[in-house]
Amino acid sequence: MNGLFPRNAIALAIFAIVLLILLGSTFSIVPETKQAVVVRFGEPVAIYNPYKPGETFGRTGSGLKIRMPFTDQVVWIDKRIQSVEMERQQVLSTDQLRLQVDAFARYRITNPLRMYIAAGSEERVSDALRPILGSALRNELGKRPFASLLSAERGAVMDNIRISLNRVARQYGAEVIDVRIKRADLPDGTPLQSAFERMRTARDQEARTIRAEGAKQAALIRADADASAAKIYAQAYNQDPKFYDFYRAMQAYGTTFGANARGQTSVILSADNDFLREFKGGR
Repeated sequence: MNGLFPRNAIALAIFAIVLLILLGSTFSIVPETKQAVVVRFGEPVAIYNPYKPGETFGRTGSGLKIRMPFTDQVVWIDKRIQSVEMERQQVLSTDQLRLQVDAFARYRITNPLRMYIAAGSEERVSDALRPILGSALRNELGKRPFASLLSAERGAVMDNIRISLNRVARQYGAEVIDVRIKRADLPDGTPLQSAFERMRTARDQEARTIRAEGAKQAALIRADADASAAKIYAQAYNQDPKFYDFYRAMQAYGTTFGANARGQTSVILSADNDFLREFKGGR
């Protein structure tokens, strides 16, 4: 009895270990954040929990999955948004400035089967997208001046780079969500000062153009106002010529004698001067 018990215990332990290995090779738990490609002898045979736009967390294809023991392998692919960093690139803009640019792109694997066939792993997708991001960035920024990165045009630049990068990403079952430039610096020294001076000159020229346009509009408005005033005066004269003459005379008196009251000029007139006729009742 004493010799039989140890042998049974060893057999049970071996059986339990074999059972655990068999269960581990047969069942897999697919988490919400992962996509699973089941590969059998190098060929994909099943996909669990693939990405679907607008899916609700907790109602995806995750959970406990069964596979062929010992022959099926599981390739895990992240469903979450991934990031690929671009090494600092030197870009020559259209105004002949050498920019030092840092950028990154965010993407997601949306077709795990295509990703496995084309790349085999997520790391290879990042390695493939990184040089394409740098190339698209150089091509796009090489068409524009440095000032475009400091204006609203920057958004259009990012969209064009994203579209260009997305053409390549689709080949790997990925979708580029966003592209951003972290830094775009000029070399220190004379090139930097020259760039600032050109930007200052361009802004001054733009300000002069705006001021000239404003002066033009103001002249047009004054001309319209003067024409309207002349029309009103003409209508007033036609309705009552005597009152119009009186009104104009009062304006002339205010201008003349008001200046005299401020001590700017002196006027000596004869009492019979026609300019003072309104003081004599218009006679």
